[in-house]
Amino acid sequence: MLAGREAERAAVRGLLDQARNSCGSALVIHGLPGVGKSTVLAAAAAEADGFTVLRTSGIESESPLAFAALQRLVRPVLRLAERLPAPQARSLRRAFGEEDGEVDRFLVFLAVLSLLAEAAEQAPVLAVVDDAHWLDDASAAALLFVARRLQVERIALLFAARDGDVRRFEAGLPDLTLGELDATDAGVLLTTLAGVPVPGEVLDRLVTSTGGNPLALVELANALPADQLSGRDPLPAHLPLTQGVERAFLDRVGRLPSGAQSFLLVAAADDSGRVAIVRQAALALGASPEAIDAAEDSGLVRVIDGAVTLRHPLVRSAVYGAATSSQRRAAHRALADALVGTGDVDRRAWHRAAAVEEPDESVVTDLDHVAERAAQRGGLEAASAAWERAAELTVAAGPRATRLVAAAGAAWAGAQPRRARALAEAARAAADSVVVRADVDRLRARIEWNIGSGPVGHRILLQAARDVAGADLARATVMARMAAAAATFGADSGIDIDPTEFVGDLDCLPSGAARASALLLCGFAHIARGNLRDATAEFRLAFAQDLAGGDVDLVPNLGLAALYIGDDDVALREYGRFVAHARDAGAPVTILFGLARRAPAEISTGDWRTAAAGSAEALDLARGTGQDALGSLPLAWLTLVAALRGDQPEFDRCLTEFDRPTRGRDVGLTSVVSHEVMLWARGVAAADTPDAALHHLVQITHAMVRNLSALDRVEAAARAGRAELVHEWADELATLADLTAMPWAMASAAHARALLADGSEAQTWFERALDAHAHSPRRVDRARTELAFGEFLRRSRRRVDAREHLRAALDTFEDVGASRWAARARHELRASGETARKRDSITPVDLTPQERHVAELVRQGLSNRDAAAHLFLSPRTIDFHLRNVFTKLGVSSRAELAALGLS
Repeated sequence: MLAGREAERAAVRGLLDQARNSCGSALVIHGLPGVGKSTVLAAAAAEADGFTVLRTSGIESESPLAFAALQRLVRPVLRLAERLPAPQARSLRRAFGEEDGEVDRFLVFLAVLSLLAEAAEQAPVLAVVDDAHWLDDASAAALLFVARRLQVERIALLFAARDGDVRRFEAGLPDLTLGELDATDAGVLLTTLAGVPVPGEVLDRLVTSTGGNPLALVELANALPADQLSGRDPLPAHLPLTQGVERAFLDRVGRLPSGAQSFLLVAAADDSGRVAIVRQAALALGASPEAIDAAEDSGLVRVIDGAVTLRHPLVRSAVYGAATSSQRRAAHRALADALVGTGDVDRRAWHRAAAVEEPDESVVTDLDHVAERAAQRGGLEAASAAWERAAELTVAAGPRATRLVAAAGAAWAGAQPRRARALAEAARAAADSVVVRADVDRLRARIEWNIGSGPVGHRILLQAARDVAGADLARATVMARMAAAAATFGADSGIDIDPTEFVGDLDCLPSGAARASALLLCGFAHIARGNLRDATAEFRLAFAQDLAGGDVDLVPNLGLAALYIGDDDVALREYGRFVAHARDAGAPVTILFGLARRAPAEISTGDWRTAAAGSAEALDLARGTGQDALGSLPLAWLTLVAALRGDQPEFDRCLTEFDRPTRGRDVGLTSVVSHEVMLWARGVAAADTPDAALHHLVQITHAMVRNLSALDRVEAAARAGRAELVHEWADELATLADLTAMPWAMASAAHARALLADGSEAQTWFERALDAHAHSPRRVDRARTELAFGEFLRRSRRRVDAREHLRAALDTFEDVGASRWAARARHELRASGETARKRDSITPVDLTPQERHVAELVRQGLSNRDAAAHLFLSPRTIDFHLRNVFTKLGVSSRAELAALGLS
């Protein structure tokens, strides 16, 4: 029964009401063992009138089996999988072992979201997940992905997780702590269970001794005679629960025959839930049929419809924990022998692994196969666990290192970076091959760049490149290229190894990917040394290489090189290609990576709407995949776009989110860029107070961000009366223009010089700037020069001449939604004697980033289902956003939408 818990029940009812009203949401109920989490879940299911209720739970012994808990949850609605897009349905079948073939785990996650959304079209869905802390990692990742992407679906996800356990359920979702019962609610519970009133003095002692733990109170009500509960007889000096609830369960176990205890131990070690398997294993351990019946009669275990369940998770942990190691191994051995079906090969392998202490090659071989199958199905965490256990049972150092490398790689790909780091370090200690050590070090460096120290990763990689160069020069070159690129983000460790020493004679390299890789390596090395002229030459040669069938990892490196020299066209081309490839592969983290790095070129070319939509999608993907640290850069770009547009509420919201103490410490290579972009955004937002703006902008030191923010810096310095800074930055831009021959740099340098000049000299510089802008895609920068030139002409009493430039500036500012600059241009036009008519509406700005993205996909001819797969959303969410788009744009069909110009 459920005593009290009114606030908790109200929260659950709110969750159900939201689902009924097409507002999907999730809630995590957590608390100490025995506080009633499972009871609250049961009450929620009972109150879910008209819902399709799906249930599953985590099982400790099942945690290495990928997607096991998820398969139990969705089994009642799997018939709807035929309605899913073919790639999703196929991925789901493969993840559940129903079909062979490799699968991307995020396609599985999306398939689960789509499957639940399909079920919710028929009736609201309540998915109840008990003991979430013991979910297998793949199931947990899939369910959290779904929980974070619920929008207008009629779906409620309700989790229960135990506090204080070895494993924690880190969800980042709304949560509710279930505490102990107070005396009033405890009295109701005990009186109901005992069937007699419980006096105050008895109640006080029972609540004190149990801490108000509901399960402990229930056990007391079962253990104490009615006369003691009613106060007619005194309570015993030592209550049965003085050693805790688990002790009470063990006391009951201890009163059973040894055969019944064996049955309970096997049930605690089992992960199949099938009574036939548990019974066969118990019989093999000497349990008689009568002893098995005694175990059922004890109430500690239930057998219903061929399924065996323990009364409470604490029974499992108490029984398994109290057994000796030899007893546990015997139970696992018996279960392995009982699991002979072809569908149980993974379970059998894990039971065999738990049954041995010494190295066993046959067990290792089984675990290798488990890992390979799990990795193929997208169960990367399970694969990592299998390879790690296989390594523990491997004698030879080389094979042990190989398995640890595989375990580390799977952990990294499965978003477990700290576990991956520990496994990689163990692999390196065991490695007896320079090539294996190099591969380990490449992974160690990548991990360091994401969660640790950039210089440490740089040192690891270059030292490994030197070590492996004699055995595999191609490996060394790739690693050196990675290190050279990292050094441009301030990660130079100072190690006395020149990355270019691994290149050799560039002229001898064949054209294509290998040549592009070497050219990029040399270019990044030049950037790190401040040699921009030679870097530009190397990069331009790399851009010209044909990468057909080459290394896809080169594409983002080409984009990065383009950003360093300010070549917006190449950056957009390469990152566009990278994002398209990632979308085709259905890889959300890779999409996130590409969108966050394409944004600066989109911002510089004035495509702010696409930059905002892409950054919002990247931020959403970071949160939806549990990669919060990867959200910093897209959040910084969103903050900057809000500042450029003069959207103060959105700027404040993004800034608050970026500065939120609980967001976590920014680490990794991109943290430098994200923090400098935030300085840029703060400077733009403070433009009306030049000294405040300059305070932020003068702190920008990273070359890429300095180039992107050039006009904001020089204009802030000029308006703050800091002529010496304008001179310095104008010279810097002129040098940049000379070294790279980029028209925007020439234009910015001329713009800066014009701000320092008067009369005809200023006009000459403005005209030179506009001439250079004519060859650059940076249309907002051109508009800013037009605005500055128009202001200069108007102040020089040349009002008619000023109007042409002010009109051109205003058109661009209104087109991109730059409200602050548009207001300046209108003011100047009025001062010139012309009234600027404000556009009736700027339709695309009225769309949210996600609505705009949906609109663009539909304009390309994608169906709602295809658009949903593209954005990792449900078709219902796409339909919701599309209806909003139609309403806002005043159209009623896809054909009308396709005819609109939204760019």
